[in-house]
Amino acid sequence: MQPPSSRPLRASRWHQPAVRGIVYQVLAVGAVGLLAWFLISNTLANLHSRNIASGFGFLQGEAGFAIGESVIAYTPQDSVARAILVGLLNTLKIAAVGIVLSTILGTLVGIARLSKNVLVAKLAAAYVELVRNVPLLLQLFFWYALVTEHLPGPRQALNPLPGVFLSNRGMKIPTPVDHIALDFALAGLFIAIALWLLVANFARRRQAATGQRLPVLRVGIAMLIGLPVLGWAIGGAPLALDVPRLQGFNFTGGATLSPEFAALLAGLVFYTTAFTAEVVRAGIQSVSTGQWEAAGSIGLPRGLALRLVVLPQALRVIVPPMTSQFLNLTKNSSLAIAIGYPDLVSVVNTTMNQSGQAIESILIIMGAYLVVSLSISLAMNAYNRRIALTER
Repeated sequence: MQPPSSRPLRASRWHQPAVRGIVYQVLAVGAVGLLAWFLISNTLANLHSRNIASGFGFLQGEAGFAIGESVIAYTPQDSVARAILVGLLNTLKIAAVGIVLSTILGTLVGIARLSKNVLVAKLAAAYVELVRNVPLLLQLFFWYALVTEHLPGPRQALNPLPGVFLSNRGMKIPTPVDHIALDFALAGLFIAIALWLLVANFARRRQAATGQRLPVLRVGIAMLIGLPVLGWAIGGAPLALDVPRLQGFNFTGGATLSPEFAALLAGLVFYTTAFTAEVVRAGIQSVSTGQWEAAGSIGLPRGLALRLVVLPQALRVIVPPMTSQFLNLTKNSSLAIAIGYPDLVSVVNTTMNQSGQAIESILIIMGAYLVVSLSISLAMNAYNRRIALTER
């Protein structure tokens, strides 16, 4: 009896999906590697032929340009790396404030769309449809023109409240004079937030075990107000304020909300709110009407039924698309360059024009937005896993 041939054995192995999958993956990785090698070598050759230095050494050089507003101290004599850090912090500032405001307003508008009051529901629907269908860039131009063209100059600035001035240079508000009491108040705020989280965790476990609810919201608000005030009192309770005053052609003293920041924040918040409102509305409507009826059968009014029964279940539908809206708001902040707000893209573009390091500058922008976006995604995914239904 002759031994079986090896050819059918080899053919049978090739027809195995696992073998073919490994071969295809190796070929795909090889093709990607060859493409990357070609692009990198071609780029380096072009840079060398034009005598353009490559690398990130330019980050240590002097920036040589001013930045209108910054979270940290900055002068034109600082390094390029610090200038880029200022732009990144400005982007994070506008993104953080915008995410908080758009979440609050979007939740309110989404609930309003489901209101039994026809006027409220129609107004909310009109807002959503109008804002969603107008390009964001046009909205930014509108808000910027509204601030810079329709507000008076500093000498004729509006004075709606004592020490508060509105002009085409922005809004000036009084600020506390630098004092150790401010440090105590800030410490009190952090302690209040930590205690609030602990109380909320305890209240959630207690409710799961006994069914009794604690007034977590009222306790949290009391701590957020009381502990900073207590820290301020321990520090001496200073009452002095740095009040803005007109000097020459502009105001000095106090804090300034620039027209660029105000216009960008208003545009991003009003635009993103329209999308988050639809996310909230869809999440609420995904909860069956039987939940409303069950909540009503035990005597819960509609407001409490929404807050205690419907919204906690709707969160499981709301959180994933809401993450996308947070990412969109963060990336849409790059349009700040159109109205002169010094965000990351604006600062890096200025650096690129001065140094000629175009590839490195683009890589910095891409890397920064990638890290920020992945950080937001990780945080939201962790929260989504926390509220997910788990089998017992």
